[in-house]
Amino acid sequence: MKKENENNNGTHKVQKGVAGFFMNFVLIVFSLTCIFPIVWMIYSSLKEKRAFNADIIGLPEKPTLVNYTRILTNTDYHLAESMFNSVRTTFLSILLIVLFSFIVGYILARVRFKLNRVLYVMFLMGMLIPIHSLLVPIYVVFRNCGMSNKWYTLLLPYVSFGLPMGIFLVEGYVKAIPVSLEEAAAIDGSSFSNTLWKIILPICKPILVTVAIIQIFSCWNEFSFALVLIKDVALQTVPLALTQFKGQFASDYPKQMAAMLITMSPIVVLYFVFSKQIIKGMVAGAVKG
Repeated sequence: MKKENENNNGTHKVQKGVAGFFMNFVLIVFSLTCIFPIVWMIYSSLKEKRAFNADIIGLPEKPTLVNYTRILTNTDYHLAESMFNSVRTTFLSILLIVLFSFIVGYILARVRFKLNRVLYVMFLMGMLIPIHSLLVPIYVVFRNCGMSNKWYTLLLPYVSFGLPMGIFLVEGYVKAIPVSLEEAAAIDGSSFSNTLWKIILPICKPILVTVAIIQIFSCWNEFSFALVLIKDVALQTVPLALTQFKGQFASDYPKQMAAMLITMSPIVVLYFVFSKQIIKGMVAGAVKG
């Protein structure tokens, strides 16, 4: 009997080991499929156009930085201006989205009035509307009001479409905060504004970080509104600037990949600098949001 139990335990360990090996193998393959495109883009940017067309996948025989120097020194690409426009638009959009999401989310979670649920449902409906279905109406409104092709043009659609998700996350997070905390602050003589900004705001920091993370990538990579509402080359954002490297009959892919790596650098640096806060915010938002 004892020997039979040992055999069963040994068989179970072997099966467990095989299953673990198979799962690790699948995860490794999946990770490689995610990493390889980035690696391919990096070493392809070190090729010249002729070498890339001759061998798309192969490593560069003579690595060169000529694509980077041409992009950074040629003012016709307006890449530096485009990065500045993207940074400015993204920063201001995130600032407004986080601010209004916190205020509106807190009011909807704590203040009871007749239109409370109506407003909440209206904000949620904003998450269900396809963005591309509103491109033409928004373009007509902006053109008639003289608001298109301005430095602040993209702020309005970015903030408008970013608020529904931000309000949804903040409202759910604030509901999980005990009301007794605010009641105790009121008993101690704290005003409403003091309680809101000095007590509730620090507690909501994780979910606000989550909202900021989601919207940073959304605003930085947004293309449709920028294409429709911005015509001036000096006001174009990074996604529009990258279209300059694609021609009607041929494209300079190595140069395009070099430009993509340059424009990706601020987001990558931002992620590594704030990686701990990002992970903490995402986990907290998933648990309480």
